[in-house]
Amino acid sequence: MIGPASSVREQWNQFVRDLLNLFANVLFAVSLFGVWGLLTLIGVVVDQGRDPSDYFGAYPPAVARLILRMHFDNVYHSAQYVGIIGLILTSLAVCTFKRVIPARLPALRPVKIEHMPLHAAILVRGTYAAVRERIDRFFSERGWTIRKREFGGVEWSFADRHNWARRGVLVAHIGFVIIAAGTTIYWARGFSGTTTVLSGAAATIPQTGARLFLDRFTYRIDPITTKSGIVYQPIDYVSDVHVTGRDGQSRALTIRVNHPIDVDGTLVYQATYGFAVDFRVTKDGIPVPGIPTRPLEEGAGFALGDTGRAIRYHQFVGTIDRTNGGIAADPRPNDAGVVVDVFDGDQQLGSAIVPFGKSLDLGAGYRLTPLHYALYSGLQYRYDPGIPLVGIGAFVLLAGLCISLYLLPARLYVRIDPESGTSPSAPTRWRVGVAATTVKGYDVFEEQFRELVSALERDTRTAPAA
Repeated sequence: MIGPASSVREQWNQFVRDLLNLFANVLFAVSLFGVWGLLTLIGVVVDQGRDPSDYFGAYPPAVARLILRMHFDNVYHSAQYVGIIGLILTSLAVCTFKRVIPARLPALRPVKIEHMPLHAAILVRGTYAAVRERIDRFFSERGWTIRKREFGGVEWSFADRHNWARRGVLVAHIGFVIIAAGTTIYWARGFSGTTTVLSGAAATIPQTGARLFLDRFTYRIDPITTKSGIVYQPIDYVSDVHVTGRDGQSRALTIRVNHPIDVDGTLVYQATYGFAVDFRVTKDGIPVPGIPTRPLEEGAGFALGDTGRAIRYHQFVGTIDRTNGGIAADPRPNDAGVVVDVFDGDQQLGSAIVPFGKSLDLGAGYRLTPLHYALYSGLQYRYDPGIPLVGIGAFVLLAGLCISLYLLPARLYVRIDPESGTSPSAPTRWRVGVAATTVKGYDVFEEQFRELVSALERDTRTAPAA
């Protein structure tokens, strides 16, 4: 009779077995990698560490709320990102001990040679010791490692080639663990973010306190003739800055695209640039209070007094096409203006292009005037102490994959038995049975096995057994 305690224990054991089988399942592991890749892609597409208002300015409200609620604005430090890495590591560990090690490093055990897909038998004359020595020498001269075991009074020989390559998958797993460790270090100690700085102004990296003063920002846009017409392509944009780090010393540096600077271990990249604009708002010719006094960047806005309406600076227009009042192709400031959006609550009422020095009538006596613009530099900074580990892990992972894909570990099972019909007391003919297995199936080794058996037959100078 099975008691309640035994029943509970059996249910628990069954639950543990099912859980281990789930984590050992290849499709489950692939699904985890897919989720991890998706979260990593979100972290690349969505700017990280921005102010919540920036997301509402860059995305529709529903998408912005989703980004903030799911912590996609700081995805690499989120619970779901760390959790998925933990699940992947758990799956790798279970797969390693339940599937990889038993399959890649099988124990030395006897097999039924005639039941193996790759098997053969040859007849050899001589004493047992001479036949055994001849067979061992044959395989050793061809690079096979010989190990002998006795089972039930019968001696078996196990010949392995590229046996160390069986650990290729384990090496790949170790590589991923190293990558995960590097990612974890970034999660624990690293940071990243973006900032903008106007020409003649300064910005501070909040995590380190490093100060970057923008002396001058320059850019170059060249017209390029294509089949579809003239295209204005940004060639280069450069920030000349004075940087003050932890040592308190100010030094002049230049930040270019794809050429970051190192500030106390934090890399600062030239990411983008734009035009900040000063606006003036009046009502019946009198300046309206509460309007921002500093230049606004694209996407920023302000409330229009107590009207419940708001103005957003949407886009800088380098050249206004005077023939139709639209936006010309040349983005360089020639006849410049701005595109502004007018909102009533969350509802957009409309957009308009306003040249510099001109006014836009907003109704009820309100008028909006863009006064002048100033260049600003968009900088991206990142501190990742886990990069060396990630690089090492990637190399180890690649090495493990190469070992697994390009090398073929194989094992031969060799057993020597007296030929039937010979004298039991002093047999002179021996039947040598050989079987082969590989970690990649039997078909890939079939031709090599046939050649190996033929060479063994020639070496022993016998004919194959019937």
